[in-house]
Amino acid sequence: MALASMTGFARAPGETGVVRWTWELRSVNGKSLDLRIRIPTGLEALEPKIRERCSKVLRRGNISIGLSMQRDQAENQLQVNEAALESVLSAIKLLETRIPNVAPPTLDGILAQKGVFELKEQEDDEAAQQALHSALLTSLDAALIDLVDMRHSEGAAIGKVVHQQIDTIASLTQAAEDLPARQPEAIKARLKKMVEELLDASETKLDPQRLHQEAVFLATKADIREELDRLHAHVNAVRELLDTGGAIGRRVDFLAQEFNREANTLCSKSNDVDLTAIGLDLKAVIDQMREQIQNLE
Repeated sequence: MALASMTGFARAPGETGVVRWTWELRSVNGKSLDLRIRIPTGLEALEPKIRERCSKVLRRGNISIGLSMQRDQAENQLQVNEAALESVLSAIKLLETRIPNVAPPTLDGILAQKGVFELKEQEDDEAAQQALHSALLTSLDAALIDLVDMRHSEGAAIGKVVHQQIDTIASLTQAAEDLPARQPEAIKARLKKMVEELLDASETKLDPQRLHQEAVFLATKADIREELDRLHAHVNAVRELLDTGGAIGRRVDFLAQEFNREANTLCSKSNDVDLTAIGLDLKAVIDQMREQIQNLE
């Protein structure tokens, strides 16, 4: 399966008979799938079907779905508003009782009053409504295909960047593994020197056995074998997820947190300048990787 970003945009126009419309879909990052649907009044029955279609092809993201529609004016019917006409006629009668000898209003004047005439959209019969709904949903499907294609395109670009970052993390982990300061002989020599300096500087006699135990404890505490093993394991896990594809954003984000934890521990255990530098480089790459994977579905 292909990787997908959570950001994208798509627009799909359509028309049938005297009705024209445009779907607009916008997608941004989100912890889950959040659909925000805005459709004209009278089409509320479509909302469950819109949600169903979106849920089939999208897993995560804040998705804004908008539908704008226009209907040809030629199909609208000119009608008399009975209530408005009655109000105008009542007002004329009142004026005639108060202002005598005034010429009666003409028909043109009465009909020119605001609200007496109104345009009423022609109502579709049930068959026409069903045909319109079907055409709208078909057009929505086309918009969803374009949105998914765009998200996949951006997901592929993110995948390339993350692959490069994972390769860098693997290289840094191996560099930490190969440091001369981590070799048993180097650790032994460093601890021996520390003990000798401590014995020379001490004015009181120290128990050699106790010093030996403390040296072993320090050596154990400074060992980063487990951290390196976990870093190698996380690298392999992320590579496998990237190759598998699909909605892997949550799992890769969790592994990024684990990467960061191991890098922090490695820095805290470090007693070597080169190892500290590697740990800091690891943290920098991991932070950059987390910025990228926040966009993955």
